Amino acid sequence: MLKRYDVAQSRLTTQSWAIVGALTAANLLFNIVANASFKVSADSRTWRDFLFWQIVGNLAGLITVLTLTGLLRYLPLHVAFPLTTGLMVIGVQVGAAHWLFQESIAPGQWIGTGLVVAGILLIGTR
Repeated sequence: MLKRYDVAQSRLTTQSWAIVGALTAANLLFNIVANASFKVSADSRTWRDFLFWQIVGNLAGLITVLTLTGLLRYLPLHVAFPLTTGLMVIGVQVGAAHWLFQESIAPGQWIGTGLVVAGILLIGTR
């Protein structure tokens, strides 16, 4: 049996860390897919394309909820939620907006991204 998060003993095994890493990466990937799909849906010229990308985005969103639920088996809510939310902000801004859609990101927004990273590190360390 894999070791789960316990308030009295907050150590994770190597196998548990691998699962946490995989769930976090999947959460990030599907958050990017969901948000990118909604952007494509918003720019769609036909109802068929609009609905298709809405379905893709919502299915990806469902997977993000499932991965967060899986993370909560190993991490407390006060760590898992800011971790996934912060990574989502970074992933969508940099991965989807900047790389996929070539949207410009102002220097102040890059500074904000850096602050989000700093916040994730502060929340994740004890």
